[in-house]
Amino acid sequence: MHIVIMGCGRVGSTLAHILEDRGNTVAVIDRDPEAFRRLRPSFKGDRVTGIGFDRDVLARAGIERADGFAAVSSGDNSNIIAARVARETFGVSQVAARIYDPRRAEVYERLGIPTVATVRWTADQMLRKLLPESAEPQWRDATGKIILTQVAVAPAWIGEPVKLVEASVGTRIAYIDRLGEAIVPQPATVLQHGDVVHVIAREIDMERVVASFAKRDGSGH
Repeated sequence: MHIVIMGCGRVGSTLAHILEDRGNTVAVIDRDPEAFRRLRPSFKGDRVTGIGFDRDVLARAGIERADGFAAVSSGDNSNIIAARVARETFGVSQVAARIYDPRRAEVYERLGIPTVATVRWTADQMLRKLLPESAEPQWRDATGKIILTQVAVAPAWIGEPVKLVEASVGTRIAYIDRLGEAIVPQPATVLQHGDVVHVIAREIDMERVVASFAKRDGSGH
């Protein structure tokens, strides 16, 4: 997968190293070329100097082929503008923005841009938003056979009742992170834009479950 990161501060550089170590190609954008000193000498990704929401700069970073985009610069406005450009102009499926002012987070979540507030920042949280299917399970039972994990949800599932989704996919949705709050879905609960879905299933079934959530055909499966 190819991931574009805007911002080469402590968070951006750490994220770049983790993603590269996991076998992804990475491009990092920063307006200050000195910021790239935070990247290790062995970093193989692209270093792109420029403003992260400039379309030409994004194009140089390979945004047209990107699977994920992380906006982790020091400015809320820059982060959200860049995230929206990546999502709406270039159609990047997995987009996340770091937000310093948590009061703004709900507004951005309603725009379909998952956010991570600085106060609760961890590399794992951002990775789960960018690459949910590759993150380690959040919980595993004593036998090691049942796991709880986050899954990426295809747009075609948005607006569907949880009960229908569970029946189609063949698993249970344990809880939904909606605008920063965890909710236990009821049968009438409907999936909304920005929902972060966590499922529980047998590990041997999880590959099928992840694939079913990520792609929905015309028959509803």
